[in-house]
Amino acid sequence: MKHTFFGRRALFGKHALFGLLGAISVLTVVPVAAVMPAYAVDNIEGGDAPDLTAVKAKIEAKDYQGALAELRDLAQDTQQPDVYNLLGFTLRKTGDYKTALTYYTKALELKPDHKAAREYLGELYVETGDMPKAQEQLASLEKLCPAGCEELSDLQKAIDTKVTK
Repeated sequence: MKHTFFGRRALFGKHALFGLLGAISVLTVVPVAAVMPAYAVDNIEGGDAPDLTAVKAKIEAKDYQGALAELRDLAQDTQQPDVYNLLGFTLRKTGDYKTALTYYTKALELKPDHKAAREYLGELYVETGDMPKAQEQLASLEKLCPAGCEELSDLQKAIDTKVTK
């Protein structure tokens, strides 16, 4: 068998050109993949995070259906804790507690120290009467905010209001 550069049937079979092109593509992609840093999904910062300004404006205006439509589109394109958190918030405001719980859980799986998701999840538990779980979220926020934070005080107010009713 003759072993010329394009005629190495033992290595590439009868489609030598395709085999050669495949080898070249692997050799050019592998070094790039080795040099590129890997970013965890939960480390997405402002530059990579989607712009949520319009969604937040809709939520403030209580246009929950409009916000849900945008958030669902964003959730199909990205796994980002802020998107999941706002989906949970918006669904909770429409009374869909079960689906809201799913999205808060997704947000916290991606970023366990997401303070807003902890607050809103705690508020969901307050609204559904599960005070022990609301207290768990409050305890998590106390660890995340030893000097206090808005999320901690907001959840504490929600719990205090429910307890005094």
